[in-house]
Amino acid sequence: MEKNNYMISILGEQTLDGETDRVEVITEGNFMKKKDRFFIGYKEYDDQDPNEHFDNLIKVEPHMVTIIRRGPMGSRLMLEKGRRHQCLYQTAMGDLMIGVFTRTLQNRLTERGGTLEVSYTLDFNTDLVSENRFFITVEEKN
Repeated sequence: MEKNNYMISILGEQTLDGETDRVEVITEGNFMKKKDRFFIGYKEYDDQDPNEHFDNLIKVEPHMVTIIRRGPMGSRLMLEKGRRHQCLYQTAMGDLMIGVFTRTLQNRLTERGGTLEVSYTLDFNTDLVSENRFFITVEEKN
């Protein structure tokens, strides 16, 4: 897989207590298809300390998306439409197990790029914490 051969655009929304926050990230990254799976990889840099970064890997299977974040505080989210998974989320205060319920999962990726859209809820001890949505676009760099 060639390094940084793709532009990865990520639009994320989180609704908490009726207030919605939006985050948009556009970065260079890697993209490949292996068998029936797609892999999107990119680095995410810390706003507070540009020397710190997370290595993010998004594995897209026919019915599931797994987001693995490696770095100072890692996480692993499993997103499967219509199912709730318990997932590990590391924070500065310690590790948490959170519930992730995936409402929608629309995979429009091909060998050359495309889009992925997922909406899900996060809960802690079955109490709703937030409603979330992300939209990822993968395009070959010119």
